[in-house]
Amino acid sequence: MSKEPELGCPVPFSNYERVVLAHGGGGRVMRRLIEELFARAFGPVSEHDGAVFTLKGQTAFTTDAFTVRPLFFPGGDIGRLAVCGTVNDLAMCGARPRYLSCAFILEEGLLLSDLERIVESMAQAAREAGVAIVTGDTKVVERGKGDGVYITTSGVGELVCDDALTPNRINVGDAIVASGPIGNHGIAVMAKREGIGLEEPLTSDACPVSPQVLALLDAGVRVHCLRDPTRGGLVSPALCRQRRPLRCLHRP
Repeated sequence: MSKEPELGCPVPFSNYERVVLAHGGGGRVMRRLIEELFARAFGPVSEHDGAVFTLKGQTAFTTDAFTVRPLFFPGGDIGRLAVCGTVNDLAMCGARPRYLSCAFILEEGLLLSDLERIVESMAQAAREAGVAIVTGDTKVVERGKGDGVYITTSGVGELVCDDALTPNRINVGDAIVASGPIGNHGIAVMAKREGIGLEEPLTSDACPVSPQVLALLDAGVRVHCLRDPTRGGLVSPALCRQRRPLRCLHRP
């Protein structure tokens, strides 16, 4: 009678140098990746198909997908960008961010050291924003069919503003307050990607703005509209349609 094959211990994710297809296959290798990387960085994560949590009152919900080249740029990386982008979208709704989910599409061959760096960056950004990453998913695509890593994040938060903060509420005479310089992130990423040397190197300002927004609302400031200027820029189509004269104030 032939001898039964022996089952060894699951291979630690750290025994691999790069992402392999098995990291997204749902087996032991993927489980070790979740336990030794994601759960270690994010804290307890749901081992079921979703997370259960409690929110008070009305809830805001948002989702976004992130792809950027290069994955690392001055001032941040795709992981920090994913957390901050979703947290800020919730803040723009007048909500206190509470919980995030994250889904990773990894390209076969991605250095696991780079993935670990991205995950640790996400954990740090989540701590800054006061949110918990509670559930997620991991898939792996074949080499050459991805861009290193894509990340999709969704978030929920508790509304702290009774009024809808939309462009339709902008009035004549309203002041536009910019929380910082405009365009630093885009230029920083482009310069890194294209190898452009700048006399004064720029750094991405990717960060959670929810603490500032919540402080504004808690102080009783009557806010009509909040925007996180990303690809739409400061003057987005929604604002252009208003065709109303506005005063612009810069608050560095």
